[in-house]
Amino acid sequence: EVQLQASGGGLVQPGGSLRLSCAASGFIFSTYAMSWVRQAPGKVLEVVSTIDGSGGTTNYADSVKGRFTISRDNAKNTLYLQMNSLKPEDTAVYYCRNAYGRGQGTLVTVSS
Repeated sequence: EVQLQASGGGLVQPGGSLRLSCAASGFIFSTYAMSWVRQAPGKVLEVVSTIDGSGGTTNYADSVKGRFTISRDNAKNTLYLQMNSLKPEDTAVYYCRNAYGRGQGTLVTVSS
């Protein structure tokens, strides 16, 4: 059974940082590209960032470029998203996703 469990969300002030993690199981993690996607209330799903299986190629949405960093540890079957300089518009539920789909998300709230 494929499982993707995101964690690390919470309430943070504007300008703050959070690090999200996604624990993966049930598939050969290192052979799959992974993505972080987010959905804010009333808005469509947005692809935030993607990373290839080796971790050598990454892509970012313009809205987070220069502030977010995606990475992965294939030995630990874990995907990460380091989020810095957070803005209120980053408030959303964040999910990790691959070709199998997305798992449970984690809520990030950026507010003073």
